[in-house]
Formats: sequence, C-alpha cells, structure tokens
Amino acid sequence: MKKKRWIKIGIGLFSVILIIDIIASFYFYNLAIERNVKDFLVGNADLDVSAEAMNVFTEGDWREWNQNQDFEPIEMTSYDGLKLQGYFLEAEEPTNKTVVLAHGYLGGASDMGLYGQYYYEELGYNIFTADLRGHGDSEGDYIGFGWHDRLDYADWVDLLVEKQGPETEIVLHGVSMGAAAVLMASGEDLPDNVKAIVADSPYSSVYDLFAYQLDRMFHLPAFPVLPSTSFVTNMRAGYTLTEASALDQVKETDIPILYIHGNADTFVPTAMTKELYENTNSDADIVMFDEASHGEAFVTQKDKYVEKMKSFLTKYME
Repeated sequence: MKKKRWIKIGIGLFSVILIIDIIASFYFYNLAIERNVKDFLVGNADLDVSAEAMNVFTEGDWREWNQNQDFEPIEMTSYDGLKLQGYFLEAEEPTNKTVVLAHGYLGGASDMGLYGQYYYEELGYNIFTADLRGHGDSEGDYIGFGWHDRLDYADWVDLLVEKQGPETEIVLHGVSMGAAAVLMASGEDLPDNVKAIVADSPYSSVYDLFAYQLDRMFHLPAFPVLPSTSFVTNMRAGYTLTEASALDQVKETDIPILYIHGNADTFVPTAMTKELYENTNSDADIVMFDEASHGEAFVTQKDKYVEKMKSFLTKYME
C-alpha cells in the first residue's frame, strides 16, 4: 500500500511540474519571441550604457541625417510569403561597394543610420538596411533571432546584386541580434559578391543566449524550461532554439569576419564572441573594447572602432 501511495505522489508531483513547465514555455515564448509590446527589458541594468552613448543614441545628429536622406523603399516577399521592407540609399559618387546593415532586437532599419552615416559620408558606400521580420514595417508575428532572417538576408543580397550588377561588392554589418543574423547567413550559399562581415556584439546561439538570460534575469536553470520553450517555438514559429546557431554557421563559412565586442557587456557575454572567433572557418579578426557595454563601442571609442573596421574592409573589399 505504501509503495502505491508513493507512486501516486510521484505521478502527482510530476504532473504538477509538467503543467508548470508547459505554462512557463508559453510564457517565455510570448515574452521574448511572439511579436507584441515588450517592456520586460525596461530597467534592465545589463542594457545600461554610458551617458555619452545614450545621448548619441537618442539625440545624435545621425537621426536628422537619416531623416533627410532619400532612401528608396524596396519590398521583398520572403521564402515563406512575408512582405519585408528594405531601404536603399545610393552613394553620392558612383561605387560598386554596398553595406547591408542589420539592426538589433526590437529595433528597426532606421536605427542603423548611426553606422550608415559613416559608411555613406566617410567610406562612400551605398547603404541598404531592412526591418527584420517581426519588426518595423516588415510582416511576421514572431521574432526570428536571426535564424529565418539569415535566409531573408541571402535573398536581399541576391536582390542587391541584381539591382547593382555582378561587380557589386557587399559587406554585411550587424549589431547584437543583427550581428547574429549576418553570422547565421554566412553559412549559407551566398554569392561571391559578399566580401566581408562585421559582427558587433553577437551571440553564439539562441539557446545559449536564452540560457544565460534565464539565469541572469529569472534565476532559473535552462532545463527543463528551454527544451519545452524550444518545442513551443518550433510549433509556433518554425524553428528550434538549438538549431538557431551562429556558431554552427561560422564553422562552415568562407567569408572573412571581423568580430567586435565590449568587455563590459553583461547582456551578451563577451565569451560568446570569443567562442565564435575561435571556431570561424574563414579569415577572422577580433577587437575588444575595454569599458564598453552592449553595442556602444562605435560611440564611446569610435576612432579605434572605425580604424579597425577600415583596415579590415580595405583588406577584403577590392
């Protein structure tokens, strides 16, 4: 009788844990992946930046510059039927060089004007940027964290080559989630027109990022929440947290990559970029910025940032 009783208690406890886990899985999917209003990052100390960076991000003259440019809207239908919105700005002087800029989580194409102004005014590049699926004016009811976006960027590249001609040279430059997206794209069959990638503050995989944030923000272990959340994500958005891996993709790439990360970044651990760099199949370089938090190095240490970037691009952009 005691044995049967303990079996019933065990089954009851397992059932309760299973129900809690299922509820938690849908909760975290809704929190991080489903397209909706998100305020859970408000007040997150890991996203604090210096006063200097905040002032530039919110009130920098790049915003006025961006608004005054005559970007050409370009619409594309994704492989799975979503209408995606892109924007193209032709350089002042004819050039075959184009930068494709990829924004971060909850951002939009216009956010990349901070970098676009430099590429346009100082390097003389054409600029292309787009709202990732689930962001801005692009369709999509979920955030892909770079995984499905990698295929979107492959299609955007093909469109740009068709638009600009076979001699066009392209650099992909992404920040945070955008950096992960272009790294994920690097492992795809991209045309030889893609000469280089700049990845600023990327994560190694969605699963690893979520595991880190689950512990940091909620003090919860990855198991069993993330495997079940991954199941829900696959069911609702068509990808798993484990397959969405920039690390796996850079092991296959032949495109040169410059990695950039701040040593004070506690939102995406610096160790992730180091792991990506150490496992990159192609030519790669890495630069770390002391005292820089997540995605702020371009503002707080711009001279060093652009010096390294220009040197890297000069080497690979003919």
